[in-house]
Amino acid sequence: MDRVPREEFVPEDVRPDAYYDTPLPIGHNQTISAPSMVAIMCQALDIREGNKVLEIGTGLGYHAAVMAVLAGASGVVYTVERIPELADMARSVLSRLGFDNVKVFLRDGTEGLPDFAPYDRISVAAAAPDVPQPLVDQLKDPGRLVIPVGRYFQQLMLVEKKGGQIITTDKGGVAFVPLLGKYGFKGY
Repeated sequence: MDRVPREEFVPEDVRPDAYYDTPLPIGHNQTISAPSMVAIMCQALDIREGNKVLEIGTGLGYHAAVMAVLAGASGVVYTVERIPELADMARSVLSRLGFDNVKVFLRDGTEGLPDFAPYDRISVAAAAPDVPQPLVDQLKDPGRLVIPVGRYFQQLMLVEKKGGQIITTDKGGVAFVPLLGKYGFKGY
């Protein structure tokens, strides 16, 4: 994580707070996750050199950049954002910082990104009512998916696909913005 300058992924007015271990506002009622949460999610995913990773909830691209470092030059991170302004800003920052192995897409993240599936790892940076089936379907076997689940009381869930089986492990309580879309929350 020390190879990704977090201050580059937050608005100017919160840059002095970039290295506090707390979520920070990035506009459009969205946040950048606390560094410790990014680390917890990356550790649960166990991203390896050469992995193909899907991220849902790009924000300004910080978590995608961290995962890109873990996936290495032979890996790739596809990241999906639903808010056009955030997607554009993320593309700009990631490009400026040389994260050429991160590809940003504007679409409903609850549907995943089937064009490039299957994925070795999937990371979701917003809380869903349940694990969206399209994401499970797009996960490679073996593969790992990490997602916060719940409306008010959320649990970080690790979903592993192994030998055709789905194994779900509760990694503890979390607080994320809601995942909106066809397979997410509606009406927020």
